[in-house]
Amino acid sequence: MTNDEGRMTSLSDIIRERIRREGPISFESFMEMALYHPGLGYYAREVSPVGRDGDYYTGPHTHVLFGAMMGKQMEEMWSLLDEPRRFTVVEMGAGAGHLAADLLDYLRGRPLYECLRYVIIEPNPFFRHIQRALLKSRGHQASWHREPGSMASFTGCFLSNELLDSLPVRLVEMNEELLEIYVDAIGAGLRELKRPASPETRQYLDEFRIFLPSGYRTEINLRIRDLLSVIRGRLHAGFVLTADYGFPAAEYYGPARNRGTLLCYRRHQAGENPLAYPGEQDITAHVNFSSLHKWGGEMGFETLGYAAQGTYLVSMGIHELLPGYVGNPPDPVALARAKQLIMPEGMGETHKMMIQAKGPAGFEISGYALRNEMARL
Repeated sequence: MTNDEGRMTSLSDIIRERIRREGPISFESFMEMALYHPGLGYYAREVSPVGRDGDYYTGPHTHVLFGAMMGKQMEEMWSLLDEPRRFTVVEMGAGAGHLAADLLDYLRGRPLYECLRYVIIEPNPFFRHIQRALLKSRGHQASWHREPGSMASFTGCFLSNELLDSLPVRLVEMNEELLEIYVDAIGAGLRELKRPASPETRQYLDEFRIFLPSGYRTEINLRIRDLLSVIRGRLHAGFVLTADYGFPAAEYYGPARNRGTLLCYRRHQAGENPLAYPGEQDITAHVNFSSLHKWGGEMGFETLGYAAQGTYLVSMGIHELLPGYVGNPPDPVALARAKQLIMPEGMGETHKMMIQAKGPAGFEISGYALRNEMARL
């Protein structure tokens, strides 16, 4: 990006200029700019952050079996809805499109495939180009929207994998009172500034019965509520499937996490300074799944299940698909990568799977047959 004189402008320059005009900005506003500023934000650049050459891995990059299992889950959801003639999967935060591709590969030749409509919410033109090329090679014509609010009403599933952890959060710290972190400019850099928290931020703690002792620092994600509200207005009947890392509120805000969960990732190295490298590092915070459950319930979504990813995938029958994806006898490398999806030392315990429903009550999801930890929410 260039300024009026034709010189290149960095995202740091843009953030400092905004602070010069408006005064210190909330951490939530800073995080939104750092991740999503057009052309310069971490997720708005013309580069993929995922994979060996990126900054981190996700389930679909670990093994194609994750996408296949999501395809299997879509089949069950389609059946629970009495097999409508059109079943729409809306994915937000699709990255390079690997989850979509693997899901569609699994469903090809199966009854749901002919009824399936795949929609990707993607504001970044760079990713839309990659996604189109990847899905076109599979003979499936998906459609794209820049934001979920521009979609028409649909029946099916709103699917996200490691999306909610990338929504901008408020950063708070308890001293004599609850303080909210703001970002100020100092010379050529940025620094934190603490101000009394807003009533909306304080109300969140009351809502989830959270007590923070002095010195406790953590995050508050109110964007989840906003997203659920948009989904409610677009999902006529169906499901919301959330795959992400996080905890119930009591565990999220427990004594062991007195510094919060906010982390940064750059070149597969974790860091704890979110003000460094704006636009060049990922900034992420775990998900309070209790907020999904509570706010979703208030909006008419029934929580059907919550469980660790490994337990969910085993209950869903991942062992039935395993031979077809790792070989028989299995290829040791492929098998090891597939196991990362379910083993505690991989993504099996850190990542959680939550499914909510809108429409007829009482659906039973096979992924929670072994264990459903919904009561912890």
